[in-house]
Amino acid sequence: MIDVTLITERLLLRLPTAQDWPAYRDFYASDATRFTGGPYTPKQAWSLFAADRGHWDLKGFGWFMLDDGSGAVGACGLHHPPHQAEIEIGWNTFPAAQGKGYATEAATAALDWGWTIIDAPGIVSYIDRNNVASKAVARKLGASWTGEMAAHDPDCEIWAHERPA
Repeated sequence: MIDVTLITERLLLRLPTAQDWPAYRDFYASDATRFTGGPYTPKQAWSLFAADRGHWDLKGFGWFMLDDGSGAVGACGLHHPPHQAEIEIGWNTFPAAQGKGYATEAATAALDWGWTIIDAPGIVSYIDRNNVASKAVARKLGASWTGEMAAHDPDCEIWAHERPA
């Protein structure tokens, strides 16, 4: 069984557990997921939740739950489903945790882990063209828009993250 934990100044990044399901379900039922195909029904959200957890077993990496000591406040991580051309880093914070910089903090740690531990050949973010907040996080992380749209989702821009020197 895989057990990976990352620690930042304010967050514990850990694998999803059954205890995270209510917060995850509620987030994916909200309008906050409009840039990722939501809102989702509980059945659809469960499929996403199970896929996030299962990705770890299938690929050895995946999405972390973000825990600020009060429980799950978001998710962030790397994934590479078969329909996507490249390894992607994504992030979200649940509504009560938005605006605190958690997405940038978590993504910084996850990117470092991706470059150093899993030795990713490249990492991108697929960001909906209208998702201003995620583009701001990508810029803070040093990513830049490639000028291309994702083949698997023509509404998503491809933002490339540069491997550190």
